[in-house]
Amino acid sequence: MSTHLTSPAARAILLILRKGLECLSERVYWVGLSQVPGIGAIRLRELVAHFGSSQAVWSAPLSALRAAGLDLRTATTLVESRPKFDEAKIFHAMERAGVRAVLFDDPDYPPLLKLISDAPAVLYVKGTLSNADRRAVAFCGTRTATEYGKTMTTRLVAPLAESGIPIVSGLTRGIDTSAHLAALEANGRTIAVLPGGLDVSIPPESLALAERIVAQGALISECPLGVPVKRFSFTPRARLISGLSLAVVIVEAGETSGALKTADAALDQGREVFAVPGNALSPSSAGTNMLIQAGAGVITDAAHLLEALSLQTDVPALPRPQIKAVVPPSPIKTPPPVAYQPQSAGEAAVLHQLRQGAAHIDDLAHACSLPIHEITSILTVLELNNVVEQVGVLKYAIHIS
Repeated sequence: MSTHLTSPAARAILLILRKGLECLSERVYWVGLSQVPGIGAIRLRELVAHFGSSQAVWSAPLSALRAAGLDLRTATTLVESRPKFDEAKIFHAMERAGVRAVLFDDPDYPPLLKLISDAPAVLYVKGTLSNADRRAVAFCGTRTATEYGKTMTTRLVAPLAESGIPIVSGLTRGIDTSAHLAALEANGRTIAVLPGGLDVSIPPESLALAERIVAQGALISECPLGVPVKRFSFTPRARLISGLSLAVVIVEAGETSGALKTADAALDQGREVFAVPGNALSPSSAGTNMLIQAGAGVITDAAHLLEALSLQTDVPALPRPQIKAVVPPSPIKTPPPVAYQPQSAGEAAVLHQLRQGAAHIDDLAHACSLPIHEITSILTVLELNNVVEQVGVLKYAIHIS
């Protein structure tokens, strides 16, 4: 028996098991640390880099945590949280719910979300993440949607979903529900972002819809299981919806609609914002018309949206709706030549720098004298056109086929 256990094959198996347990342990402590009040995503990544692992952060003494830069209150909270953290109970609950924790450094962490400054250190996911999500577009709007708003949502979403563009929304009544349903009916992919734990924040009337979304996409939250929805939960959720997306389309919204928070978050992140024009006398279109007056792009068909985002698909222009558009869409441009031509001075400057070698996004912003959000937007478009590729954390290089 002893000879068998010490054989090369047995030692290899034990090594694999040990490595697997270490990876699980790291995941456990990332989850634990992410739930400590006062330790945000950026601070958590800094602490792990400082101590070398999440387990080392979790077990560090108070003095070491203070020396690493944590204030006394947060460091004390972390130390006092340790006896209360039941990792076995948490992960068993996640397994029963079909939910998994996706860490910032995991290969399937959403690439667009990783680009925002306050990306969550841990995401809770039910369903599947996909490489296609780097082309996602968000649709948001009022809960009290009119027939016009629902019709325009379906009209815009269906052809996008059919062509492989994932649709992101918030699983609330009205425009959000219409967007998810249109994507599902088109056999497309859709992602719902929830403001609380995935086990407690699904609206009762949306339970069946949520199950369909899991089958054709994912439910996502930055909140652990059991965290209820509170009044202040929706602003953080808005920044996740926009962070997961290339662009945000507001279909129908009043002047105080929560959907406008998603538009604000998108602008802060350097993402595109579009709005569907509506009746100037309708309160449900007051917010979208206001966005257009402030400079948001006007969208009335899917092909126009794809053109504006420089996404090349086979989506045809739909017949014109039986409404008078505030601004008619521009004609569809012919496809660009095989050799990519910069579409702006900013793109040209970024490509000039990357031709000299791979560069971090901060270095690109400095070299090109452009704000981070503009560099992020440029890199996203170039990556989608297969011109550049991510070769490290926030580091890019010219794509080599």
